Amino acid sequence: MTEQYRTEIDGHELSPESLMMGYAYKPEWSEGALKSPIFQTSTFAFTSAAEGKRYFEIAYGLDEPSDDEPIGLIYSRLNNPDLEILEHRLTLWDGADKSLVFASGMAAITTTLLTFVEPGSVLVYTAPIYGGTDHFIHHVLPRFNVRTVEWQHGMSVHEVASEVGDDTLAAVLVETPANPTNHLFSIKAAGELADRYRTEENPAPVMVDNTFLGPVFQHPLKHGADIVLYSATKYIGGHSDLIAGAALGSDDLMTQVAETRTILGTMATPLTGWLMMRSLETLSLRMTRQMENAQKIAAFLAGHPKVAKISYLGLLSPDDDGYDIYAEQCNGPGAMISLWIDGGESEAFRFLDALQLAHLAVSLGSTETLAQHPASMTHAGVDPDDKLRLDVTDSLVRLSVGVEDPVDIIADLNNALSAI
Repeated sequence: MTEQYRTEIDGHELSPESLMMGYAYKPEWSEGALKSPIFQTSTFAFTSAAEGKRYFEIAYGLDEPSDDEPIGLIYSRLNNPDLEILEHRLTLWDGADKSLVFASGMAAITTTLLTFVEPGSVLVYTAPIYGGTDHFIHHVLPRFNVRTVEWQHGMSVHEVASEVGDDTLAAVLVETPANPTNHLFSIKAAGELADRYRTEENPAPVMVDNTFLGPVFQHPLKHGADIVLYSATKYIGGHSDLIAGAALGSDDLMTQVAETRTILGTMATPLTGWLMMRSLETLSLRMTRQMENAQKIAAFLAGHPKVAKISYLGLLSPDDDGYDIYAEQCNGPGAMISLWIDGGESEAFRFLDALQLAHLAVSLGSTETLAQHPASMTHAGVDPDDKLRLDVTDSLVRLSVGVEDPVDIIADLNNALSAI
């Protein structure tokens, strides 16, 4: 359906930044309203019984739509104008055929995984990974007889394949940069692993959680990924006022995920869709400012005597582990900083408690600077031995840099470090 919307002017291709202002919507559709209204309705009326039948045939995959046949509105668990406009716009950043929005980032991840995993199959996942995803992998999927294989930082494709063995590889889930350490994983290598197991019946998709770099600084589909996942609560939403998730990919794969979403009912609300459309208009501006701030803040932290170690993509040099991956698949370093305080939990807590401008809160990607303690907060449920092995130690603090004046953020961090 996206072909009907203008993406160029007299042969000049428009950028996503420009298309966010009105792509997939026309004011004449809604009494001339410049912005799409919030379609706060649970159900939609059909003009005839035959029309309703046809809409359901397409929605439930009983028949394929003909060329340019619109997907009719039925019920807001299936589709809604706000979500459809948003989903069209989201495809532009990543160059996807189709996108789907969800009630949360975890809804996007779990719904997409459940579309492809089967009893007896294997899921390969990179580690460390977000705490909620870690819980789903270790405590939910095993109940459905899904075996999981951890792809540790530094493992080769051959080593991971030997762990999978001759079993059916259902999918490869890559979180890069990794939450909360900023470790990078090669999307190309994940594709090479999946290629060893793909058949006509088993697509074995490579899924990349791109939350940390967002759709501005990394485009996984261009590097071999089949599906891109987001906690859209973070940079896409960007204002700490909504919860949402997104999945993007090919028409074929996203149609399968959409069927699972319809049955599970994990889609976002119309209000959330409307808020995200607002946020998309400033996404590039916000993320660029946050990145510029983070570069200055990381440089300050790297030279501070009470910071034992720091992980920020903008500090990578050609001799560093991960630099080649960064150069290959990233367009910018983003605004996530991982720092290990000189000390342990006590010192990390004193630092966090002394912050006055930055907020002590989980989540990331918002306009305000946020700081949290992964080992006891977002990754509290991860196995203690795994946390130590993956460098999610008691001294680790995760910093999400906002859009404030960087001089002020540095003053706040410097003051808090002096409290250690």
